[in-house]
Amino acid sequence: MREAMKNANVGDDVYQEDPTVNRLEEVAAKKLGKEEALFVPSGTMGNLIAVLTHCQRGDEIILERDSHIYYYEVGGMSAVAGVIPRLIVGDRGILNPQEIRGTLRDENLHYPKTTLICLENTHNRAGGTIIPLKVTEEICQLAHQRNITVHLDGARIFNAAIALNIEPALLTKDVDSVMFCLSKGLSAPVGSILAGSKEFIQRARKNRKMLGGGMRQAGILAASGIIALEKMVDRLKEDHKNARILGEGLADISGIKVDLETIQTNMVYFDLQESSMDTFQFLPKLAEYNILGSPRPPTKVRLVTHYGISEEDIYTTIKAIKEIVRN
Repeated sequence: MREAMKNANVGDDVYQEDPTVNRLEEVAAKKLGKEEALFVPSGTMGNLIAVLTHCQRGDEIILERDSHIYYYEVGGMSAVAGVIPRLIVGDRGILNPQEIRGTLRDENLHYPKTTLICLENTHNRAGGTIIPLKVTEEICQLAHQRNITVHLDGARIFNAAIALNIEPALLTKDVDSVMFCLSKGLSAPVGSILAGSKEFIQRARKNRKMLGGGMRQAGILAASGIIALEKMVDRLKEDHKNARILGEGLADISGIKVDLETIQTNMVYFDLQESSMDTFQFLPKLAEYNILGSPRPPTKVRLVTHYGISEEDIYTTIKAIKEIVRN
């Protein structure tokens, strides 16, 4: 990636004159089965651009209660886009089409207009769980019958595709727009992609500029994204294998609780409730072993497998956690 970045042929991407960015966008759109794509600095910006492009101020959007757009994106959908979230509790992050149907209201003077449904695949806070293809199809069919668009926060959509052994375009074919991150499992240093119809991306490009996401010689960054898409997708199965080993190993430790059914991709959530520690007592002890986890207080921790983490590292981590819990 660094070699590709050093040798990248660049131009001015604000004027769509950067050949490396243009190539990245073409490759990404093709992989997702969409007409066009847009390179953005981050997944959070990509999701916000999608909301801005699909909605008007005062509109309502439907989201899963623990979705990343609602939980981790600083309220941008309301503070910047001016839309109102309507939350539904999912089953391990997966929305039930029938619950969405029951949530949708008829047109009424007193209600905000529902213009967008946002899905997340894989679902971060649910443990990296995958939305079944059939569920996405049913939700999109329902939404489109009501003239509602669907945006997919597919930050880790390639993890879902690899786990299901299908092309990612099958997971995105029915949604109106999709965002995915180049900078997570695909290992690029920075950047995400927003994809959709040609008309959608034209409007999204203007919103990207408004948010300050218009970059100049961005081909230096896009070059790593091309490597990510061409060389880093198939190896995601290694991350999934390591996550499964980690989850099963942790499940055997007294005081640690793991829902193995949620370990479908590269995340492992575990609960310390039955031990003598909470999240913030545990994580500093884990860091003493040079292992970092994400807090999910009061008693949960998230670990993520990725490029550079070997199977040997997984067994080292299991051993370290066993020592911490026992002591």
